[in-house]
Amino acid sequence: MSRILILGGTGRIGNSVAQDILAHTTGEITVTGRRTPLGDALAGDRVRFLPLSLGDETALGEAISGHDLVIHCAGPFRDRTTRVLEICIKQGVNYLDVSDDPPFVREALSLKDTAAANGVTAIVSTGVFPGIANSMARQAVESLDSPDTLRLSYAVAGSGGAGVTVMRTTFLELQHPFNAWIDGKWQSVKPYSQREIVKFPPPYGDAGVYWFHTVEAATLPVSFPHLRTVITKFGSIPDFYNYLTWMVAQLPSGWLKNPEMVEFLSQISYAMTQVTDRFTGIGIAMQLEVTGLKDGQPERIIATFCHENTATAAGAGTGSIAELLLSGELQKPGVWPVEQAVTTPLFLRTMQARGMEIQVVRM
Repeated sequence: MSRILILGGTGRIGNSVAQDILAHTTGEITVTGRRTPLGDALAGDRVRFLPLSLGDETALGEAISGHDLVIHCAGPFRDRTTRVLEICIKQGVNYLDVSDDPPFVREALSLKDTAAANGVTAIVSTGVFPGIANSMARQAVESLDSPDTLRLSYAVAGSGGAGVTVMRTTFLELQHPFNAWIDGKWQSVKPYSQREIVKFPPPYGDAGVYWFHTVEAATLPVSFPHLRTVITKFGSIPDFYNYLTWMVAQLPSGWLKNPEMVEFLSQISYAMTQVTDRFTGIGIAMQLEVTGLKDGQPERIIATFCHENTATAAGAGTGSIAELLLSGELQKPGVWPVEQAVTTPLFLRTMQARGMEIQVVRM
């Protein structure tokens, strides 16, 4: 019987990961958090709760040592070090996380050789975006002989079912420009700039999206070096949230570096979404477009994905990779972004098993 430790498993993403693993594996789960979870969503003989603070390194090491797989869902990752991953590597325990912070991911990927030497498979950013989006990118890129440009567009309805932590992350990412791979070189881009309208599948339809700093923007150009441009844009539904976020992005940089200001904006935004979620839902829509050559002719591939609950989709992204690791079908010692670790056939099979449909159109 496989044993899985989910750090931060009482949060919304961690809870969704746990439910996916319960549905698709026979493993036993230890869920950690600072307080006992409420409700019975994770009740049953295969689940136990362990109160744990990541700051207690002794207790953390003891918890990890009793498991076959560790899944790190205890964000925000901007505030985390790679200590959990380092302990897993030292103890020979496989590792997944749902990290969405590019600096954290860069530090984690730097441990690739150490993990490989210890036979540990570690995969970062395994949720929905990043996560499922990365595998969609791999599927599309592999379909072309010479891919050139990749565009990823995301639209999240209301809060997306996430907590206030995601709001904080959004406002923190507005603080400074970031590097994007454009025309074969890294160029500085201002967050929440260059609005575009993207037509997502029903029920989402037309939605505004803006440049946003994502993990995919950093890893995809490295994973697929033939790409000359990688564009990642994000937007919210309803559209007035986009205008509010854009206005915040225009504030003096010093304002957004004030923790009290970030917390104020986050709490206000979260309170607003608690009202609008009733009308917009908490789903996600993703559209990926890759252009390039196939058999010497220009070709364009558009892939789309929608789900009514963003947290559930993230749980499926991470849970599907956990399933592959636990079954032994995925063994790749080292530290990897999703698109370098999960093959397209495995991705499509696990998504189909979960009723997650990827629509692909070639033009």
